[in-house]
Amino acid sequence: MPVKKMTMGLIVGNRGFFPDHLAKSGREEMLRVLAAAGIDIVALSPEESKYGAVETREESRRCAELFKKNRERIDGVIVTLPNFGEERAIADTLRLADLRVPVLIQATPDDPKKMTIASRRDSFCGKMSACNNLRQYGIPYSITSLHTEAPDSPEFTKDLQWFAAVCRVVNGFRNLRIGAIGARPAAFNTVRYSEKILESQGISIETLDLSEVLGRIDRMKDSDDVAQAKLASIKKYVDASNVPAVALMKMAKLGAVVDHWMAATEVTISAVQCWTSIEENLGVVPCTIMSMMSDSLLSSACEVDICGVLGMHALQLASGTPSALLDWNNNYGTDPNKAVCFHCSNLPKHFFRSVKMDYQEIIAGTVGKDNTYGTCVGLIKAGAMSFARFSTDDTAGHMRGYVGEGRFTDDPLTTFGGAGVVEIPEMQKLLRYICERGFEHHVAANLSNVASAVYEATTRYLGWEMSHHNPNQN
Repeated sequence: MPVKKMTMGLIVGNRGFFPDHLAKSGREEMLRVLAAAGIDIVALSPEESKYGAVETREESRRCAELFKKNRERIDGVIVTLPNFGEERAIADTLRLADLRVPVLIQATPDDPKKMTIASRRDSFCGKMSACNNLRQYGIPYSITSLHTEAPDSPEFTKDLQWFAAVCRVVNGFRNLRIGAIGARPAAFNTVRYSEKILESQGISIETLDLSEVLGRIDRMKDSDDVAQAKLASIKKYVDASNVPAVALMKMAKLGAVVDHWMAATEVTISAVQCWTSIEENLGVVPCTIMSMMSDSLLSSACEVDICGVLGMHALQLASGTPSALLDWNNNYGTDPNKAVCFHCSNLPKHFFRSVKMDYQEIIAGTVGKDNTYGTCVGLIKAGAMSFARFSTDDTAGHMRGYVGEGRFTDDPLTTFGGAGVVEIPEMQKLLRYICERGFEHHVAANLSNVASAVYEATTRYLGWEMSHHNPNQN
């Protein structure tokens, strides 16, 4: 599933007693850069304002009206300052448009060889004034990694990718609906959460009792088209050659029921009860069905960990690639910066070096091997890793969490389920932080470097209390 094409509103700053020809050339340069990046643009034309920039109150109003007409399309706003810019006009435009999307402030650098009155930009200074006014107006905004950077620079290219990820997270959490399939397992107090706090953030929970799932499965025939289609997709997805046909059909029916319910209720992501009701009452584990959903960017977490699947979703939105939910599970020898991350497992196929379907070795000891087929077994491939954990702080009444980055290694590991060795700088500090603040043992992971974008989205635009584990940051 490809990452959604982005649409950005563009505000070109201009101040008349600075060289306004720079507004014309700056706008054209930014339009070229955004188009080359595959981004659709909503911007004033030169016919609608001087050089398509905003300087006067009338131009601000005109730009705001254009943005409001395209409200459903615009994912974020980029403010470009090819000269000092009129800071009031920029702030007024954003206030009047009231889009409530992320905003990126970019300022184009001066050339030391072109510092005469005819070509001096002063964007270096103008950016501070623009930010000051936005702060006064109560409009949140993001800034580029360098104070000034040219639109066609490698730095801005990287910042643009980062900002697009921020926009995807912020907008992807807006009016989000999460499916809670089954009750929280009795033994997992750690996955408790507050629906009311989530609702205050625009995130709704749609519940489905497992009795309804099992009833619908019982009424479905093996020959039904939806069951046969799901069975075919399972066999195509993962090697299931050693799994009994009866177990595969149960999985297919489970998957068909969940797919239909999610579509009917407009649920985007899900968290599923597993331990051990599905095994005892249906005779399979839901892991493969959940793995397939996550691999299709419809994140699914086990043990009804609603906040866990939120972390998966944030990382997936930022990167455009599948996420997994893992346990911070074991030390790896004596290396303080390494640990084993594990689940039993419903990891998406995207995570594995190689994968096959098998039975769940832990639960098998309780409910029997024949009732636990459906896990995705393999080692996680080496590479970049971002992690995130969100929680509802029920006593304080707000959202909190942490994000960071590390890497999955190719260290040897002999175990079952889905597992990998992760290396994180100053990991002992992270582990102490998790324990001291009472965070859960589950963590969302993604094979990417997007922690900074998730942190920006959740803190600056969603207002959550977050920690960024970033040992390289001063």
